[in-house]
Amino acid sequence: LRFENRMTVVHFKVQRSGEYDEPIKSKTPMVMSSGFRRFIARPIYSTHSSHMDKHKFERFWQKERFCVASIYAPAHMVPESTLLFLKREDTGSEQFVGSGSVLSCDPNRIILRRIVLAGFPFKVHKRKSVVRFMFFNRDDIRWFKPVDLWTKRGRRGHILDSIGSHGYMKCVFDQTVQHHDTVCMSLYKRTFPKWEGEVPVVESTYHV
Repeated sequence: LRFENRMTVVHFKVQRSGEYDEPIKSKTPMVMSSGFRRFIARPIYSTHSSHMDKHKFERFWQKERFCVASIYAPAHMVPESTLLFLKREDTGSEQFVGSGSVLSCDPNRIILRRIVLAGFPFKVHKRKSVVRFMFFNRDDIRWFKPVDLWTKRGRRGHILDSIGSHGYMKCVFDQTVQHHDTVCMSLYKRTFPKWEGEVPVVESTYHV
């Protein structure tokens, strides 16, 4: 076919096998057998939800539920069956770890990685608080000022202004913040699969 070897972002709906119990981290090299292709890839994993346009990145391939594995690979047909194998370092043989099918070939699917910044109340007066150790200069506070804040005890708030030049900031919350609470800010970054150029083809070493 004309676009048979055209590279794109391929998403697989996969589920782990019950025979393999060890954790599998994102970007771990896997041997994937999909249709007539057999190649090595480093998939990243994300949540599977058909009614959302943004999906949460997962550091590990979770057990007992479906997730989405995303890689750079030639275009695949939907719903092509897929088998995933993990190479053993001691023997060099392949261990079957999961199976699934091709979900889509969509480079516009958004996978988000969440990063949480934490700070601690320095002074508290009713609903207002001075927070420190989240940032360490005035410019960062001004840059992240529109982002909402939350605490581990369920309070919600936002940044009012910076104090001084060492990262102290004045914040206001919906309720009184306690001194032993932790103030957090959630940041999201779009993540992509690992690009390794041409997909290396491998021969089968798996025996039933």
